[in-house]
Amino acid sequence: MQCDCAGLLAVGAGHPGNAARHGPSPRSDCGRGVRLPVTGEILRQTKEKMDKAIGALAQDLATVRAGRAHPALLERIRADYYGTPTPLHQVASITASDARTILLQVWDKSAVSAVEKAILKSDLGLMPQVDGSTIRLNLPQLSAERRSELVRHVRKLGEDQRVVVRNLRRDGREQMDRQEKAGGLSADQVKRGADELQKLTDRAMEQIAQLVEGKEREITAV
Repeated sequence: MQCDCAGLLAVGAGHPGNAARHGPSPRSDCGRGVRLPVTGEILRQTKEKMDKAIGALAQDLATVRAGRAHPALLERIRADYYGTPTPLHQVASITASDARTILLQVWDKSAVSAVEKAILKSDLGLMPQVDGSTIRLNLPQLSAERRSELVRHVRKLGEDQRVVVRNLRRDGREQMDRQEKAGGLSADQVKRGADELQKLTDRAMEQIAQLVEGKEREITAV
């Protein structure tokens, strides 16, 4: 993946005297010896954290049950395997045999009971059907009420990450303001940095909206 160093560098390169005000040890980025000015480093760190927030949302949404069977629905379930909470994919192969059925083939037959109990304790509302070391999960059709509940849950997950992104924007701006007061940045550099910070924020918000809207369509599809 190509990095955004060029754009970040441009933010802090206002005039030839900038380098002297940036301090003696800016961070080297991208593994190519590129040295980011102060605003570029703040933007780099902020973008990295925003990307993590978006990744966390994508993982959370994958575990929300929609209309179709998918192994990711079981991703957060942990079975008590010899006293250790263990992800199901570490004790069984998990596949979706059709649009409404998930099959688990438990490798250690002694762990079947623990896997069954973990699924029953989850909030998925599924009833495991055990046949030897195989566990079958049939996903019933979602009721209209349940779909509405899931849509509200998905929107809350999205809003939680929007709050994270807004807080990251605020933190980045506060870092720039502190650098300006300390003499490390000019007012013009802070303004350009704040503009780039808003662009990062807008992009993250758009990605969150796309993820939430996509999951809502999946849930409401009949």
